[in-house]
Amino acid sequence: MSATGRVRESVSLPRSSGVLLHPTSLPDGRIGPEARRFVDWLAQAGQSVWQVLPVGPPDDWGSPYAGLSAFAGWDGLLARPDAKVSASALAEFRRRHAYWVDDWLAYSGRSEELADQVRFEREWTALRRYANERGLRIVGDLPLYVGRDSADVEAHPHLFDLAHDTGVPPDLFSRSGQLWGSPPYRWRAVRADAYRWWTERFRRSFQLFDLTRLDHFRGYVAYWAVRHGNRTARSGRWLRGPGIELFEAARRDLRELPVIAEDLGYITEPVDRLRETLAVPGMHILQWAFGGRKRHPDTLENQREYAVVYTGTHDNDTAAGWWASAPRRVRARFEAECLRVGVEDEDPAWAMIELTLSSRSRLAVVQAQDVLGLGNEARMNLPSTVGRNWKWRLEPGQLTDEHAVRIREATARWNRLARGA
Repeated sequence: MSATGRVRESVSLPRSSGVLLHPTSLPDGRIGPEARRFVDWLAQAGQSVWQVLPVGPPDDWGSPYAGLSAFAGWDGLLARPDAKVSASALAEFRRRHAYWVDDWLAYSGRSEELADQVRFEREWTALRRYANERGLRIVGDLPLYVGRDSADVEAHPHLFDLAHDTGVPPDLFSRSGQLWGSPPYRWRAVRADAYRWWTERFRRSFQLFDLTRLDHFRGYVAYWAVRHGNRTARSGRWLRGPGIELFEAARRDLRELPVIAEDLGYITEPVDRLRETLAVPGMHILQWAFGGRKRHPDTLENQREYAVVYTGTHDNDTAAGWWASAPRRVRARFEAECLRVGVEDEDPAWAMIELTLSSRSRLAVVQAQDVLGLGNEARMNLPSTVGRNWKWRLEPGQLTDEHAVRIREATARWNRLARGA
């Protein structure tokens, strides 16, 4: 809080809106022509943001949140995997990414991997430039943890507590908690290294994205650790995270931290205090606003202005799927809120979009599945499960001009239209 009583803000967040869609959900799952077509659709729809999930190499189940590298790009996203790469481009990439690239090359064991990293940077940079030129910022996602079998654990084992796994205690998603399998950090060792690995990780993310969502932000304050080998997360315990020290160390080198705090789940006063000290926006999930107490922080009247509001994230059901499984009392509260705000759409998915756009929160993000009104079959991830996650993909031409016009009109109605749109 400044001397004038206004909340200090370190991230530029004008009133705007965007769409959440991971590149693997594009019709071809790549960052080439279909990605540019999606950017054109977003611009046509008056949007300001394209939000994606982590773009590093995923684990064997396809999860980008337990990735094989905190730094490398995933060659599975390449539109031109056979594009030529010169010797000078290889040498220049190796020079600029000296901190991590040799670790990744040693881990992957592929002679072509360095060229793939050059190709990824080339294609991603071109896509980001294409989006920026059309008034769109790309919001990325930085998982708190890396996979147990990742290049980072192999190269820096002293930084990781391999005797434990990370997760969260029993919650709305799972009665037995969530057990992620990724090891927590040995924060004393990370601190003794002046937080270098983390600073370089932030640097890499800021090279790729205009803004970065910090997944599981509460873990920077305290994290749930479970003895490795346990089958559920029930028997874990809370341990202290690095807190403000990590971010201060990164700021000394990087100066600015363009991040969004995913402050969801079991949030305590110290977690709120860290977000406020960093002066970065947090998050709200509108789906959660109708099933609990009226003082719930995600209800429209309780949402913060300096924040990002979502219909739902990749961990939530689609809006149509949520409505289909919602009990009568939840539906009644949702309908009452629509009546209060003046949302009259009979389609629950579009009513949810309208309510989200109506929020006082500066940035509103909707799932592409919600624009299409898709049900549970299009859900991206169901936490604590494996098998069907991370597989949903658009059909060619599924997002139409009519969809763009409809969301553009709703965006304009709630004063979020992109500048110049």
